[in-house]
This record gives sequence, structure tokens and C-alpha cells, in this order.
Amino acid sequence: SFNRKLAEAMIRLAPDGWDFDEVRIGDLPLYDQDDDGNEAEPVRRLKQQVRASDGVLLFTPEYNRSIPGVLKNALDCGSRPYGDSAWQGKPAGIVSVSIGAPGGAMAQQHLRNVLAYLDMPTLNQPEAYIQHKDGLYDADGNIGEASRDFLQGWMDAYVAWVERHAG
Repeated sequence: SFNRKLAEAMIRLAPDGWDFDEVRIGDLPLYDQDDDGNEAEPVRRLKQQVRASDGVLLFTPEYNRSIPGVLKNALDCGSRPYGDSAWQGKPAGIVSVSIGAPGGAMAQQHLRNVLAYLDMPTLNQPEAYIQHKDGLYDADGNIGEASRDFLQGWMDAYVAWVERHAG
């Protein structure tokens, strides 16, 4: 996917000593409040990974002017049962890449609403709405020259954000 490729390239912009772990969300069951007392293994895994992290970096496509259902499901699974949210207080950053010029802006706006409710301090500036086009990557899959300074600046701001909020 465009977002996975961008994520892989952007994490190489992080400073030495920073590690990123992908949290799988495609195998989560659909959130069902009836299961709150008996969470499935993938939900327990998600919550453990989130709780063990210093921050959360979200890459999202835009589907029908919003976030994909699988992402919303992951946010729901990780936040329930009420009072047992793995997301609470985790500093977050959002990046989106799309073939359209707005670069996923509406998806980010919807996601920011959800993250605010989940009490996740979210990096607001700089914003990263990336249009997928020729030159975004170099021949080795790294961020291309035309976007490198901007995305390096974004990553530097995200690192500072996590360091400021992680406790």
C-alpha cells in the first residue's frame, strides 16, 4: 500500500535508538461489547503492544472521505471495555498519503476527532498530507529529495512530541 511504503521510508528518518513496531490490525475481530470480558488474543496483543510503546504513529489512507473501517475497529478494540483503554495518554502522530492532491486530509480530520476522545495528545503541526506522485521515493525506496526536508522536519517534530509526552 502507499501508506505502508511511506511508513517504511519515514521510520528511516528517525534518530538512532528509535525503534518502531508495526501493530497488526487486520486480524482483529469486529469490536463487540459482549466480548469485553473475554477479549480475543489479537485484541490482547494489540493492547499489550500499545501499552509497551512510548507513542503511536498512524499512517492512514482515505476511504470515502474518512479512515478505513479496520483502523476504526482497532481504535475501538484497544479502548474497551470503558476505563481500560490502551490508547489513553499515548502521544500520536498522523501521516497520510493519497493519489489525490488533498493527501488524505479528511481521513486525518476524522481520525483526530477519535484520538481526541481517546485522550491521545496528537501532534498538530506540522501536518503531513502527502500526495503520492513520482519523486516521492528514490530508487532505494527512501524519501526522495523533493520531500526529504519536509518529512525529516515532520519526523523531528514527532520525536520531540513523543519525548515531551511519554512518561
